[in-house]
Amino acid sequence: MPRSDPYQERARALALAAGLDPDSRVERPGQRPMPLWCTFRDAARAEQVAKESQANADAIAAGTIPGVAPQAAQFQNSPLRVFGDHDEGTVAQMRNCMAVGTVVAGVICADGHLGYAQPVGGVIAYEKQISISGVGFDIGCGNMAVRLDTPYSAIEDRVGAIIKDVARVISFGIGRRNEERVEHALFDDSDAWRMSDMEAYRQKAVGQLGTVGSGNHYVDLMRDEDGLVWIGVHFGSRGLGHTSATRYLKAAGGKDGMNVPPAVVDEDSEIGRRYIAAMELAGRYAYAGREWVTERVRAIIGGNVTDSVHNHHNYAWRETHGGRDLWVVRKGATPAFPGQRGFVGGSMGDDAVILEGIESAEARASLYSTVHGAGRLFGRKEAKRRFDRAQMDEWLKERGVTLVGADLDESPMAYRRLPEVLAHHAAGVRVLHRLRPFAVAMAGEGEFDPFKD
Repeated sequence: MPRSDPYQERARALALAAGLDPDSRVERPGQRPMPLWCTFRDAARAEQVAKESQANADAIAAGTIPGVAPQAAQFQNSPLRVFGDHDEGTVAQMRNCMAVGTVVAGVICADGHLGYAQPVGGVIAYEKQISISGVGFDIGCGNMAVRLDTPYSAIEDRVGAIIKDVARVISFGIGRRNEERVEHALFDDSDAWRMSDMEAYRQKAVGQLGTVGSGNHYVDLMRDEDGLVWIGVHFGSRGLGHTSATRYLKAAGGKDGMNVPPAVVDEDSEIGRRYIAAMELAGRYAYAGREWVTERVRAIIGGNVTDSVHNHHNYAWRETHGGRDLWVVRKGATPAFPGQRGFVGGSMGDDAVILEGIESAEARASLYSTVHGAGRLFGRKEAKRRFDRAQMDEWLKERGVTLVGADLDESPMAYRRLPEVLAHHAAGVRVLHRLRPFAVAMAGEGEFDPFKD
């Protein structure tokens, strides 16, 4: 029996208030008709998010949440810099996060949207503390891109065969194991596994290294202005990161959910030290996985690597800002210090970019952070309601993209346009390369992955 929709009652009421029959049918090309009340579901959800956010804010202010200490006066009302346009729920969620702990400053990047406990695209700087929920479940999720000395013209006639080989060799989807055992020095670092208290997961991690997962995780093949091929990947630390985050979130007394207070721990506490060790281990694991996948895809295409760009989001870094030693938590945000390069994808049908941080007042205000992608306009369920496969296929056809896998929740129509998002950060980063995708591999329709960000 299908689960009832938690927003149905309010969505029906909104339809009636608009003078419409909530049970009338809305035709959708290529899909079954849906009841009209579904078109009011986003509005109903926004109302509910706003109510939950206000209740959370009231509880934080009143000091009635167990385990959440009142915020010291010097950390109250710390500055929040917002890039771009965001719904009220996203900004309210960020302000609630910043009302807990030793917060010095916060940022919402232009691709931001609601996330678990902290907005995706949200950046918070803490003094001697770190937010477990701010880093999130897919610790060290990130982007890597490499340029080959292979011209697109040399492989143009075999793109379809190449991307099918990628989908066959690389493991996409839920809980998958890599069919090729990957040897890596990380698995021999006994101290790292012991300090993080993740020794019991080591053998599972061995089997999962080099798997990509599902959701918005991908392998992209792209070409630059000079017609050279680039490989781009986006995924994180798989079950290792998810298990670490779940364990330490529970140990810290935190909750899983959207509008919940952040789980913030002291850096020099027992749980803080162990969590930081687990985060760093998961970050190393994520880097190793992306490097392996990129090299495996290169072997399929052929050619040599002539450039590489690689960095995390969903991570916390020890940094100096304004002369202060701080922990900077970036959830779905890319570090962009002057001269630091980053690979930022759009959607499966839009150009990606290689960008570089620059020095400016805007960059300092952003805590030297920028977007990690284009940012979602619609949630996964809403995207499936709004769009059909024919629309997605036509979008990709017009742009010459060959797709293997994916579902409507990753349709380009569900995302903002990357150039518009980057325009809000133009004073803090500059674009070095624009990369046009010509093939994309993702997990297939209907595959759910609990380890996605």
